[in-house]
Amino acid sequence: MNRSRQPDRQRGVTLVVVLLILVVVTVLGIGGAQIALLGERSTRYDRDYLIASQAAEAALMDAEFDIRGPNTAAGNRVASFNQTDTGVFVPNCGATTTTRGLCEQNPDNVRPVWATVDFLDSSANAHTVEFGTYTGRVFDAGPTGVRPERPPRYIIELIDDQDEGNDAQKTSKMYRVTAMGFGPRSDIQVVMQIAFRKEKG
Repeated sequence: MNRSRQPDRQRGVTLVVVLLILVVVTVLGIGGAQIALLGERSTRYDRDYLIASQAAEAALMDAEFDIRGPNTAAGNRVASFNQTDTGVFVPNCGATTTTRGLCEQNPDNVRPVWATVDFLDSSANAHTVEFGTYTGRVFDAGPTGVRPERPPRYIIELIDDQDEGNDAQKTSKMYRVTAMGFGPRSDIQVVMQIAFRKEKG
């Protein structure tokens, strides 16, 4: 009888070992799947961030065309950007056809203008400029496909020229452009900023 019990004990130990191996393999498989999923999410995030970055860069370039031309849009306002007539710039940004997105620091507000403007507002009373509004350029955007969900937007601030060569008595001006680009979802946003000095003449 002792001989018949020993094989039963060995088969029981083998079953426990096999079950432990299955548990380990399952845990490793779940861990591998989670790592793969995390890698896929990270890659998708990098792609969406790159799309939003490229859209923001495109808006900065569009703003440069808005400032210095050449523009094909009927409402272009190149003549508005000069050193002598700066009255088109509005505290906290304008919202009319001629002043939209043209901003001047409000002395009552300690926060910079670009930090207070709603770049998500695309209504008729928006204080930001949608890509192509004053330049006639076209931006490929939409809710389908791997592209920005909406066109980028920008504002232009009038600031003092900080060039070291400028005489302290002079009141030369330059422009700070702030742009927001969007990814395949509008909650993926990239903000970029440049200082731009318009060529004289």
